[in-house]
Amino acid sequence: MALVNQVRKNVKMDLWSIVKFQLAVHCHLKQMNVSDQDLSCLTFLALSGEKELTDFCETATKNKIFGSSQSVRNAVTKAEKKGLIVKNGKSKKTILLNPDMKIQISGNILLDYKIVHVEPKES
Repeated sequence: MALVNQVRKNVKMDLWSIVKFQLAVHCHLKQMNVSDQDLSCLTFLALSGEKELTDFCETATKNKIFGSSQSVRNAVTKAEKKGLIVKNGKSKKTILLNPDMKIQISGNILLDYKIVHVEPKES
């Protein structure tokens, strides 16, 4: 059996931070390049729940996630192409975080990741 250097960290986070962390880990593991602003936008959507697109863009702008509604709309389009956001509807589109990601947003949340790197054996 391989000898493994183990690092254990216990960190208490607020809800915003733990949701954003889950999103960052998901994107990293899927090798998706996502900016901090995009992560904040996704976190805001996750915590807001399903929203009408125009309302979400205006609210995200008021909360200073991005400087304009168009910037939010661009970020939403980018996230949708990456499969992070789901759009529903025809004229009044609603958006929500893709439920397949299984991002936890309520209640007590404990993240238990076990990630390992094993060096190849030398001959």
